[in-house]
Amino acid sequence: MGRHGWLVLTSGAMLAVLLASLASMREDVVPVRAARVERSSIRSVISTNGKVEPVQNFEAHAPINTTVRRVFVKEGDHVKKGQSLLQLDNADARSQAARAQAQLKAAQASVDAVERGGSQEELLTLQAQLVKARADRDSAQRSLDAFRRLQQKGAASTGELKEAENTLQRAQADLNLLEQKQKQRYSKPEVERVEAQQAEAQAGYAAAEEILRKSSLVAPLDGVVYSLPVKEGAYVQAGDLLLQEANLSQIVVRAYVDEPDIGRLAEGQKTEITWDALPSRVWQGMVSTIPSTVKLHGARNVGETTCLVDNHDFKLLPNTNVSVTVITAQHDNVLTIPREALRQDESKPYVYQIVGNVLQRRDVNVAASNLTRVEITNIPEDAVVALNSFNTKPLRNGIPVKVVP
Repeated sequence: MGRHGWLVLTSGAMLAVLLASLASMREDVVPVRAARVERSSIRSVISTNGKVEPVQNFEAHAPINTTVRRVFVKEGDHVKKGQSLLQLDNADARSQAARAQAQLKAAQASVDAVERGGSQEELLTLQAQLVKARADRDSAQRSLDAFRRLQQKGAASTGELKEAENTLQRAQADLNLLEQKQKQRYSKPEVERVEAQQAEAQAGYAAAEEILRKSSLVAPLDGVVYSLPVKEGAYVQAGDLLLQEANLSQIVVRAYVDEPDIGRLAEGQKTEITWDALPSRVWQGMVSTIPSTVKLHGARNVGETTCLVDNHDFKLLPNTNVSVTVITAQHDNVLTIPREALRQDESKPYVYQIVGNVLQRRDVNVAASNLTRVEITNIPEDAVVALNSFNTKPLRNGIPVKVVP
């Protein structure tokens, strides 16, 4: 090969090396997606589910087995306190109340008799017996005195005197028994038995009166009849639900917050309630209580928090399932970045800022976050931060990058 051939070959080899080097340099430039730091509003929220409950609720249940005689309202009616709602057949209840009242009066009469020492007839009889017993005792005493005088004169025998003494003793014993009977005619067990009978009769009468009261339902508060499972003429058993009424102008939503989010809750935080039945409507409320314990709810460990919600148009009904958003923080006009731009190592959070097509690590402070964006500080507005690479190469501080839309 001549000199010219070697020169051509050498030049070609050098060109190949140069082209390979340039290609290698182009491969070291990592293509990345990027975003600008911008000002916006950000909300940090807890999203979960919940159930609607009334604040003031009234439930009526059948006190006995009976039939529904009258129904004065229908489901959805707004009622005033004291308004008649429903009437049960209470004929048996009235009879039971009358019997209970008679038993109570008899028991009270027995107690009165015990306190006075007996009935009026018994007291009069006892008084007459006392008068006769005192007269017999006095007569026996006079007879004994007369026999003693006669014995001193020798006109009465010792046997006659002894008989007079025995007669006096019997008369005194009879008088003592009647006087004791007048003071305490009844023993303690007898008194306790009569008092127990009175207490039992009183309880029976109170129960009968309660049944009568519950047989005529009236509204205990202003509210809405939201459940009425019975109709006129229907047979109901003791304990069956008759009616539910509540003041629905303000309701409680019981929300089930997953255990990791419980620490972010605080009383007074704003809440937003949505219901699938009215998807365009949002109800405003606030957290009223925070969980005091964690319990199993289905397959989740949750804490139950309650939210007071304004329901002035009565659209939210008790026992409906709703979606709950608790706003734990809301900041306006702050610097935010997409959540995927934020990175974390053992020291603190950071981002890769793109400066002159080179990545520069920049530590940041995080103030609030949600599912898509993060509020940060320690970075200028309009700075460009890397999100991720297109070729799966890891991002590192100092590497050259090319922003790809």
